[in-house]
Amino acid sequence: MKNNNSKNSIFEQPLVGITMGDPAGIGPEIVVKALADPDIRRRAKYVIFGMDEQLEYAADRAEIEPFWGRHQHEKISRDYPFKVVVADYDDYSLPAYLSGPNQVSGQASVRFCLDAIDAAKRGIIDAVVTAPINKQSWKLAGVKWPGHTELFAEWTKSRKAMMFTAGPLKVALATIHEALLDIRNKFTIGIVFEPIDLLNDALKKYFGIKRPRIAVAALNPHSGENGQFGDEEKRIISPAIALAQSNGVDCTGPYPADTLFLKAARGQFDGVVAMYHDQAMIPVKLLAFEKAVNITIGIPIIRTSPAHGTAFDIAGRDVANPQGMKSAIITAIEMSQIKRSSQAVQAGK
Repeated sequence: MKNNNSKNSIFEQPLVGITMGDPAGIGPEIVVKALADPDIRRRAKYVIFGMDEQLEYAADRAEIEPFWGRHQHEKISRDYPFKVVVADYDDYSLPAYLSGPNQVSGQASVRFCLDAIDAAKRGIIDAVVTAPINKQSWKLAGVKWPGHTELFAEWTKSRKAMMFTAGPLKVALATIHEALLDIRNKFTIGIVFEPIDLLNDALKKYFGIKRPRIAVAALNPHSGENGQFGDEEKRIISPAIALAQSNGVDCTGPYPADTLFLKAARGQFDGVVAMYHDQAMIPVKLLAFEKAVNITIGIPIIRTSPAHGTAFDIAGRDVANPQGMKSAIITAIEMSQIKRSSQAVQAGK
């Protein structure tokens, strides 16, 4: 019998919480497929915040023998003697064949998230990986948050920024889910400064980069061409960069977006701050559509997610690709390990 205090004990491995996402989407399938990979299971222990019935159905469709233990979600613990356990929410019931926005899915998926956040705040789990939710399901359930990022930030009372990793590219967003024509009315120095500051901290804390080189994208074509195509670069973005520099951040710009992302992907910069959603997402998904990872930075817990949605059109058909979920899990584990190593060094000083 192995000693639980041995170096190879599963009790010493990171414990990653995984929320199942919308039960009617591909969340159950990609969670099962990702964790069925022996290499993924070797890296950590896992608690799935979800519904055992939906996971069993997904495993049956994929001809995967269930490999997890089951436990009541009200009594989650850090000391499960399993590599994978499902904190089962059997108080929710949903037909396995249902795929599409619905109230029950919204209620269940937000509950998974809130309980995972609480577990992370209490130190039961080391990181949270979220499978995709559906904003319409959340709306039908009366949920006030538009997505994971806003929920995690409010529940932890934190600043926030949305960050994506895609191979060598690491990008944070100044604005997230804003209509393109509305950005001008909400565009301030603070909105641009915030992701620069949070990205700098995240690259140090979770990616082990001692002095990150951050590039800031322009909003307008050709970086405004000296005011010919807009003055936001001079009036807002440049002052935000100057403010960050005065706080010790190594950041430069604003750079025309049409060339910036290529330079960053080739290693000229450690991170990029984009001004709006699609300015970041187009290069991210071109570079790594199936492996891109969404990270919420600024909050006190590690949260990652695959950079895709619920894919209702293919839910329940055993065709969903789990690579994005695998990448999100691996990223969360690596971030947790770097954070732990940094804390150990600080404690030893």
